[in-house]
Formats: sequence, C-alpha cells, structure tokens
Amino acid sequence: MNHEDETRLGVGIIGCGRVGAVMGRALREAGHALIGVTATSEASLDRAEAMLPGVPVLDIETVVERAELVLFTVSDDVLPELVSGLAQLGRFKAGQIIMHCAGRYGTEVLAPAAGSGAIPIALHPALSFTGTSIDLPRLREATIAVTAARTVLPIGQALVVEIGAEPIVVPEADRALYHAALAHASNHTVTILSQSLEMLTGLGVENPARVLTALVEASVGNTLQAGPSALTGPVSRGDIDTVTAHLDALGELAVEQGSTEVRDAYRCLAKATAARAVRNGTISDAQALALIELLGS
Repeated sequence: MNHEDETRLGVGIIGCGRVGAVMGRALREAGHALIGVTATSEASLDRAEAMLPGVPVLDIETVVERAELVLFTVSDDVLPELVSGLAQLGRFKAGQIIMHCAGRYGTEVLAPAAGSGAIPIALHPALSFTGTSIDLPRLREATIAVTAARTVLPIGQALVVEIGAEPIVVPEADRALYHAALAHASNHTVTILSQSLEMLTGLGVENPARVLTALVEASVGNTLQAGPSALTGPVSRGDIDTVTAHLDALGELAVEQGSTEVRDAYRCLAKATAARAVRNGTISDAQALALIELLGS
C-alpha cells in the first residue's frame, strides 16, 4: 500500500444539498473515496446522481457506520439534534473524523460525537453554492474557515488544501460574528440587487441585469481592492436634494406596491452610508446629521 492509499479516507456525506454535493465531489476529486450519501427529496436524489455518480444512497446510520470521515451538510437547525441523536445511539467511533459546514457553529455542536472519541472539525466555505459543477473552480478560489482543537487543526487545514481552497483559522468564539460578516456581504447583496432589478423591470427596462452588471462589478471590485474609500454616490457627497428625490420616488413606489420594503431598506442603508462617509472624511458631521434627519428613524 502506498502513502496515497494510506491517507485516503472513506467519506460519508449526510445531506446532499448544494453544499454537500459540491464538497463531496471536491473530496472525491482530491482522492478520497465516497462510501455513501444521504438523499431523500427528489432534488437531492437528482443532485447526487449528477454530482456524485456511482455513490450509493444510504440511510444516515449506515453512512455514519461505514465512514472514516462523516461530513454533515444539513441545515443549521437540524444539526444539533441529529448529532446528539446519533451519539445517543452509539453510532460514532473513536478516531472517526466528524465535520460540518455550518457557518453558525464551531465544534461545540459536535461535542456529543467527541464524547465517543470522534474528532470534531468545523468547516465553512466562503462561497454561495449552486450545487453544480460550476462551483468546483469557484471553491478552489475560495477560503474555508476551519475551527478545531489545536491538536487536530492540521487535519482540517490539510483537507481544505487537498480540495484546492485556502484554509483560514476561525476560533470557536468568533464563528457567529464571522458568519454574520459573510451573510451580510452575500445574502444582503442578493436582497439589494433583487430590489434594484425589480425597480428597473417596473420602469420597463427589458434587461435590468445588463444595466447593473458593470456598475455592481466595479463597485465590488473597487471596494475589495481599496476598502471604504471606494464609496461614491449622493450620500457620500452630502447631496441632500438627490436623496430627497430618491425618497420621494421610493415613497410613490411604496404606495403602488403596497409595501415600504424597498424604501425602508434604502433609508437604513443610506444612514449607514452617511456614517461611513463621515469616517471617510467626504462629508462633515453637520451634513451627516442633515442626511440622517431626512432619512428618519
């Protein structure tokens, strides 16, 4: 048996959602053997067939029993009860690697498995998954947060490196804030862009994505490169008249739609932008105060 065979692990995937399918495929391409995956819905079964061809679909207990590395990619709310339930049934083994990809949790949620001698490791890829092969090259460009005890941290880091991503160490106590930062950047961006797309569509613009693409890509690229100094726009200039016109237009939209969702989001983010502009030195305290009074509570 060569060294590569000795380091190859039998991996079981619990939950063939978007993350599970892609992480399973990445581990397989890194040379590990997939011994089984759980999939119950039609969508997860289709995903398993497309992304993990030839991998047997098994029940949870069988996957845990056969795997040297068990990767939980179930929803955050399900994870604690599932792990504790399997531990109560005595399904975890000493030396078995137990991992999850939930950004919210560290390794404490895996404590019941650790009580059986298993090795708990928490991962979290900084990536928005589609659950298709498109994600594989993106994953290799992403970072993956690793949380584990110091003695076993290298195991998690090595697995991340094997699939081609970059590991970053996030302590247990920092997982919630780390995940909030990523959710704020990714999930809230989707909400904002969706609102903007809908507004442009409502104006009769045939291809609103075409209108926003260059602007948004430049904004993101400039911010990631230059940080807060990339901030531009009417709030950053203290342009009260323009912001007033925006609020008036959004107020009319709220009446048409019967919802203040977009106007409320604009007001909240504009106030945060005003505070950022003060720190950048592009507007004065007085200008920021006038903006905040205009935007309301």
